[in-house]
Amino acid sequence: MFKRREEVYNLYWYFAAERQNIFYNKLNNCEQEKWTNDPILKEYKFCNSYRASDRVSQYLIKNIIYNGNKYSDEDMIFRIILFKLFNKESTWELLTSEMGDIKLLNFDFNKCKTILEDAISNNKKIYNDAYISCANKAFGFDRKHENHLALLKKMFIKDNLAKEIISSKNMEEAFNYLRRYPLIGNFMAYQLITDINYSEVVNFKETEFTIVGPGSRRGIKKCFYDLGDMSEEEIIKWMCEHQEEEFKRLGIEFKKLGSRNLQYIDCQNLFCEVDKYCRAKIPELRSNRVRIKKKYISKGSLEYFYPPKWNINLNNLKK
Repeated sequence: MFKRREEVYNLYWYFAAERQNIFYNKLNNCEQEKWTNDPILKEYKFCNSYRASDRVSQYLIKNIIYNGNKYSDEDMIFRIILFKLFNKESTWELLTSEMGDIKLLNFDFNKCKTILEDAISNNKKIYNDAYISCANKAFGFDRKHENHLALLKKMFIKDNLAKEIISSKNMEEAFNYLRRYPLIGNFMAYQLITDINYSEVVNFKETEFTIVGPGSRRGIKKCFYDLGDMSEEEIIKWMCEHQEEEFKRLGIEFKKLGSRNLQYIDCQNLFCEVDKYCRAKIPELRSNRVRIKKKYISKGSLEYFYPPKWNINLNNLKK
């Protein structure tokens, strides 16, 4: 059985609840100084307890997936992967402003390449810093965006990736189809299949499969002295399966997203955020990252929207 580092392990549950409290306080338009009394959460930027509530995920859900237009299943998967390879709202908006509504059948790869190169020439960032997708010359090009466009061609023009994902029996099988491609590591493939699962194209159960990312691996090492005979993925599953009893044990009220518990992807992400939080809270507990890079800067309020299949009533989330 695993051995917990009790102080940090308990912080995991505290952080999950307090970050979710901030989400609800923002949702209900509370004054910013009343969002939290935690000085670390006030000063630094942290992801939400639920991944789908984060700004980029919200943009994906509202603007790429559920924007009111009709798309084929192949178009939808293509749109999601294209957006997520860059993971940046301004890049998507640049492409759509120049190319119109993006669909696979009429997608001009050469025009896309030119648009991106013009942006780079004008010192515009086309990739999000949150996670940098694998950058090697797998398709023989010197520049990352050219390799990513070649990757998309292979996935959707040469191969039949969309059909394989749609026919997959579960998330792990679909993950394996993505993972076989160059430039797509384990963590990226897991993120991509999670994003595709927001759509109506597939409806995989979210608590059957997970992959640990580098940030969550650091968080797990801080929360546990020893994992015993459990893998890191099994630890994530254990946290998800025991969340209600752990909140109760610690006397912490956790305000769910509607009736939705934390899923594997959320528990995985929370380990990453707890690693960051501990850099300020318990700096002597070192990892290969020693500071929190980003201070919190308000970017304005969001109008939240979640996949309809989750049956989350936004009106019920507000007071």
